[in-house]
Amino acid sequence: MKKRLLSLSLATVMGLSLLAGCSSGGKESWKVTCPWAPSGVAAVVSQKAAEMSTKYSENTTLVAEAIQGDAATVNTWVADTEANDTELVFVGEGLLSITSILDPAKMQFTYEDFEYVENLYSSIFVLSADAELNVKTIADLEAYVEGTSEISVAVNGATGSEAFLAAALFGSMGAGDKVKLTPYQSAAEAAQAVAKGETSFAVSHQSQILETAQQGGVNVVCAFDEKAIEHGPFEGVEGVGEYGYPYFRNRCFVMARAGTDAEKVSALKDLYDQILADEEVVTWLQDTMLLEVDTMSKEDVEAHVENVKNIVNEYKDIVAG
Repeated sequence: MKKRLLSLSLATVMGLSLLAGCSSGGKESWKVTCPWAPSGVAAVVSQKAAEMSTKYSENTTLVAEAIQGDAATVNTWVADTEANDTELVFVGEGLLSITSILDPAKMQFTYEDFEYVENLYSSIFVLSADAELNVKTIADLEAYVEGTSEISVAVNGATGSEAFLAAALFGSMGAGDKVKLTPYQSAAEAAQAVAKGETSFAVSHQSQILETAQQGGVNVVCAFDEKAIEHGPFEGVEGVGEYGYPYFRNRCFVMARAGTDAEKVSALKDLYDQILADEEVVTWLQDTMLLEVDTMSKEDVEAHVENVKNIVNEYKDIVAG
């Protein structure tokens, strides 16, 4: 009898242990690696999403981590992770569409190494001009381009998104031979160069040129989008797409490791979608970060990557020489 009672007691304890294990096992922390500047736009937005994750999920927590390194960081991430590891990483058109064409040796991965989760945000870049040029619209810009022999543009890095947007805009105006791209070490430095008189123009995130524009040092001429900006201090600034010029948005794709269970990927996408639909987040992105909520399907992502590749292939001679 004692043995039977002992056996029942052990069975009960084991059963409770299993239930406890199932309960705790349902909670997961997903580390989200940002392979760009720890103080940059992506890292800041990722931290915001991580803070909001506990509001929308009892089982999944996002943990933001930023590591300087770009392609090298993603190479390591891919090498060190396997399907269903609780690891996420950001990639964008900089790697998938620019580096893959100009310097593929830097990439020890391809798009097929990832499972797409969601687009964290979209940034609409803008072109600013030295206020002394009195260039305020695309029509003004076209007239300026026609009458000048050199177009100097500050950009972030020699072959970044900003460089290709500048090359595509002025190249499609037939002025590719006039363009002089001046690379800076950071997007913020590039944004300020035009106000200092170091260049005539700059391509930057809206947030990086805001203070200078408010002080009157520059005019924000146009946005690299299909239509005019709809929100924020630059509302109404014309989109180059309205005039038939090429463009792309800067996007930040959240990726899991290839082979991760579809149910997990779907649950993560749902979590990000809830966070990005939160009114606090929408307002913060628009008013503080000057970014857009822009959730995308896998097909949307692939179309974006191909569009940027087409622009890179067409204008790489202007950028890379």
